[in-house]
Amino acid sequence: MPNIGYLNGQFMPLAQMQVSVEDRGYQFGDGVYEVIRTYQGVPFRMEEHLERLARSAHEIKISLPLTRQEWGMAIQDGIQRSGYKNCKVYIQVTRGAAPREHLFAASLAPTVVMTIREMSELDPRFYTQGVRAIMLPDIRWGRCDIKSLNLLPNVLAKQKAAEAGAFEAIFVRDRVVTEGASSNVMIVKDRKIWTPELNEHVLPGVTLKYVMCLARENGYDVQERRIFSEELGEADEIFLVGTTIHVLSVTQIDTISVGNGLPGPITQALMSQFAEAVEKSSAISIN
Repeated sequence: MPNIGYLNGQFMPLAQMQVSVEDRGYQFGDGVYEVIRTYQGVPFRMEEHLERLARSAHEIKISLPLTRQEWGMAIQDGIQRSGYKNCKVYIQVTRGAAPREHLFAASLAPTVVMTIREMSELDPRFYTQGVRAIMLPDIRWGRCDIKSLNLLPNVLAKQKAAEAGAFEAIFVRDRVVTEGASSNVMIVKDRKIWTPELNEHVLPGVTLKYVMCLARENGYDVQERRIFSEELGEADEIFLVGTTIHVLSVTQIDTISVGNGLPGPITQALMSQFAEAVEKSSAISIN
């Protein structure tokens, strides 16, 4: 079966989907998005993702055309139609189509797009051996807490990381660590888990929030605080969290080995606990 998508209320093969060239998402990046992962056909943390989508849309004055219940039904329908058990659901809402002008009319009808693709898993060695990351200056706009379509700085940072033989780029703004190009960052120091404080420079990650709760439930001291770039080189462990990567150890930052150069014990414990939680959640939802 071909990959399918959803466009303004209709499911169809991706190859048949058409959006106006004057759509503001295409011309301005004027829109927001979410990515939801499924396990055994069950969306993981769907409500939290939809809540963040609603917040992002509200912040840029887009009225979502679907209710929370309608979003849920469309997502479930798309997953079933795709036939994939483990897939990545991408949702994008733009302000709509209109002749190109910076000002926008409140009467525009938003364009809603959803694609469902089979999930491509990372190389298992990334989890057993860890990955390398580089630090780059954070020159993005000032509202990174909004999950906006404007991702050019992230794209360029991710490309620069790949060209340097690294998996991720970690942004630093005025010596302060913010987040990864496509992930949130957490570090371990003296058995305490730190993550950058949430503000306008950091996306409130759904997986980040879940991992923080999971860590606290398992007795770890978790703190949101300022993390300075030099503290990455002094960390006992560093790991990335995100919808498509779960919990992923960073064993080298720039040219500096993190800890002993292997995934640390707390990172490994959280990886296992996350996997168990996902399995339990999927089993409960299916049953």
